[in-house]
Amino acid sequence: MKKLILVSAFVAALGTFASEGHAQQAKDAKVLVAYFSWSGNTKVIAEEIRSVTGGDLFEIKAQNPYPEEYQACTEKAKQEKESNARPALTGKVVNMADYDVVFVGYPNWWGTMPMPVLTFLESYDFAGKTVVPFCTHGGGGEQNCFSDFRKVFANTKATVGDGFLCSGGSVSSAKSRVASWIKSLGL
Repeated sequence: MKKLILVSAFVAALGTFASEGHAQQAKDAKVLVAYFSWSGNTKVIAEEIRSVTGGDLFEIKAQNPYPEEYQACTEKAKQEKESNARPALTGKVVNMADYDVVFVGYPNWWGTMPMPVLTFLESYDFAGKTVVPFCTHGGGGEQNCFSDFRKVFANTKATVGDGFLCSGGSVSSAKSRVASWIKSLGL
């Protein structure tokens, strides 16, 4: 019952703040915005979600960084996907149990989420939480990014919200779209 009240308070506050155009924190809501970003595009959307919700930010980072050169990065990502790798991460959310809503962002890599995101998702118990994906892409669109995300939670007691998709070229102008999407979630 307490979680229902917290989520209800979050929705009420979020609707008010988003409609007023303010970035204020819902006092009782516990929101985490976790993201993996190679080029910085996903980070821009994560920061906007944090601005609207007042949540905490957590960057998902692989222990072995991806190459800065695009082709080398895509090749490494392809190899990890083909081997179903779970790269080690540099940090952990120590207080995951405190959060009711967890937004998880990532770029579309080879038609799905990068493997470090799977490492992150498989590292926590999301039972009783609402998890919401958001994805950026360089022209590939959604592909399996959201369906694969939902599969991770198929046999859990987590609720998966509708995802947000944004091309890398439009992240800087996505502010109003992000606010509208969050409001539409009806958390």
